Amino acid sequence: MTSKIMWTPNKQQVTEAQMTFFRERVNGKYALDLNTFDDLYQWSISNAADFWSEMWDFGNIISHSDPREVVDDPTRMPGAKWFQGATLNYAENLLRFRDDRIAIQFRGEDQVQRTLSYAELHLQVAKAAEAMKQAGLERGDRVAGFIPNLPEAIIAMLAAASIGAIWSSSSPDFGIKGVLDRFSQIEPKLIFAADGYFYGGKRFDSLEKLNGILAKLPSVERVVIISYTATPDLSEINNSILWDDFIHNDATEVAFTPLPFDHPLYIMYSSGTTGLPKSIVHSAGGTLIQHLKELMLHCDLKREDTIFYFTTCGWMMWNWLVSSLAVGATLVLYDGNPFYPGPDTLWQMADELDISVFGTSAKYLDALEASGSKPGKQFGLASLRAVLSTGSPLSEESFDFVYHDIKPNLLLASISGGTDIVSCFVLGNPVLPVYRGELQCRGLGMQVEAFDDSGSPILNESGELVCSQAFPSMPIYFWNDPDGQKYHNAYFAEYPNIWRHGDYIEINDHGGIRIFGRSDATLNPGGVRIGTAEIYAVVETHPQVVDSLVVGQAWEDDERVILFVKLLPGEVLDEKLQKELKTMIRQSCSPRHVPAKLLTTRDIPYTINGKKVEIAVKKIIHGKEVQNQSALANPESLELYRELEVLRV
Repeated sequence: MTSKIMWTPNKQQVTEAQMTFFRERVNGKYALDLNTFDDLYQWSISNAADFWSEMWDFGNIISHSDPREVVDDPTRMPGAKWFQGATLNYAENLLRFRDDRIAIQFRGEDQVQRTLSYAELHLQVAKAAEAMKQAGLERGDRVAGFIPNLPEAIIAMLAAASIGAIWSSSSPDFGIKGVLDRFSQIEPKLIFAADGYFYGGKRFDSLEKLNGILAKLPSVERVVIISYTATPDLSEINNSILWDDFIHNDATEVAFTPLPFDHPLYIMYSSGTTGLPKSIVHSAGGTLIQHLKELMLHCDLKREDTIFYFTTCGWMMWNWLVSSLAVGATLVLYDGNPFYPGPDTLWQMADELDISVFGTSAKYLDALEASGSKPGKQFGLASLRAVLSTGSPLSEESFDFVYHDIKPNLLLASISGGTDIVSCFVLGNPVLPVYRGELQCRGLGMQVEAFDDSGSPILNESGELVCSQAFPSMPIYFWNDPDGQKYHNAYFAEYPNIWRHGDYIEINDHGGIRIFGRSDATLNPGGVRIGTAEIYAVVETHPQVVDSLVVGQAWEDDERVILFVKLLPGEVLDEKLQKELKTMIRQSCSPRHVPAKLLTTRDIPYTINGKKVEIAVKKIIHGKEVQNQSALANPESLELYRELEVLRV
């Protein structure tokens, strides 16, 4: 059954879209007759080198030397080499403008407001880069941010990138262990942090937590503190300096270091089911060209636009948003609770700042509807032309809510990709209609398919999300993975030479996509990927807990975390113990890690070689049968998880 069309672009919108300009450009250069987006998409995957070459030119990528070739072998995954011979600098591409147009608008929950022009941003980056050099930072060094969503985070990242240092960030609501699980792997030399942050009308101090992190992070030689919530006392923090003092120098120009296309830019984190979070290394060139494609073509972002995404510095949407500077658009940053002091906070801001592209999560839209808010009735939202949603599948009811209670004439783009590729597999399109409950299209240059159990492409059925051809924003490697085995096992163990992402999707006849959630054991509440091992490492230290198992359960168009604990004989999971365990998880990991349901179990299923079997339990609580039970040491334990009434509420 065909879904209802919720919005269709008018003729002028299609004619003036950059997607249309790009298609006509390709037609003219290659003497083609590509009439539709599907024609362009098929050309982009059949002619990968030509497509990405055209995107390089269309995005006006600034380089210091030209590539010898676009890609050596797009069928080799991993290992395809992109734009070899080219040298560029990510920061230089984002700082190409130096005028008085606003680059960043910041709004804090405590009503703090700041504005930076492109000229001011360039000057701030110049000073920060000079300060980093004076601190001994060199190409390849790691710079960490334990920081709220402040302009200083962008400035510090761009300064690091200008030198060739590698940026990695975490939001300040993460616990000490959660931060150390990430930063201890990459051994940063320099760390940026704020004295605290605001959330829900309360001030949270970050310095005590920062001290706990630094005590076990001996690689850090310098700590830069941004005074955000108070006047911080630095006497207890070794090698620390205030931001204003750190950047106090006479620099006015940024010396951009020419770097290879695949030089590391970001280290990001995505967790599997065992061990520490995977440290995923993304390249400067791959990130840049992929983001330009998505922003310019799929979002139709132009210099006159103002773009906002509700995110923290610990979510990949922050990295994605920042690349909008390369287009010359205005970025809006918000730090705090989006429902404080009321549910209309972000929409009042959108109206005041003339936001044209508003990004958020499916969970936020669901909560907004539940609050009774009707932004379209309260605010003009004259500039708003697109709402982007990611993190989890957007329900059909949320499509109705957006078009009825926010604005009927806009592009609602549900988008999906991940930290693993710092970009999207499927996303919006300004020249296509929006169907209720569907993501509009696959990204140009991304050969995304749904595979059945035999590894064959299927249409109009749910299957594994795979990408059958290399693309520039694939990770260049994992940190501390010298033989590439962790990288290979994460994406290529199931289908050799084909990326398996771990989502169930359906692609229909008109190219629309539906996503049905994770196909592996990784948790995904609100779109934030969480490794089960992070929770085990905390819970199983409690003296009353013998063992534990955590799974994700599909719930109300999202996913909720379910934690099963096996207790010592005679112990009871009473209210006190539940509170203790949840507090431990919140403090050591983050609020996202806290389970929605905490239940007892008599046994935990294991494989014969001693691995917990989360996937089997996840299938059972979703009413699916478990194959290959012969691989389990205790298959009878699975019956403990069947038909649990408590999981129906």
